[in-house]
Amino acid sequence: QVQLVESGGGLVQAGGSLRLSCAASGRDFSRYAMGWLRQGPEKEREFVASTTISGDITYYTDSVKGRFTISRDNAKNTVYLQMNSLKPEDTAVYYCAAGPFVRPFRSDTVYYWGQGTQVTVSS
Repeated sequence: QVQLVESGGGLVQAGGSLRLSCAASGRDFSRYAMGWLRQGPEKEREFVASTTISGDITYYTDSVKGRFTISRDNAKNTVYLQMNSLKPEDTAVYYCAAGPFVRPFRSDTVYYWGQGTQVTVSS
């Protein structure tokens, strides 16, 4: 069992940066691939980024490549999402998730979810 709690969301101007954190409790954090999904206003939940158990391989959706970086610290049971050069279209609730597969990392393939953190990017 893994419990996930996100933090770090907020309101930022376009071009700005935010760093999301996801703290995990439970002993099994290092057994799972970790990732972030997001759901914008009136949109379906979509994949953003994922990383392997060791953190050595990462995947990103095309729209965030070069701007977002996912990382994890297994000693701290935490996964991060550094978001730079934010755009208004990045506005969404961002969810941290844990699952067995780093790819595909989708709503129907993950086991555990955080409660989500709101990111709002103003133009």
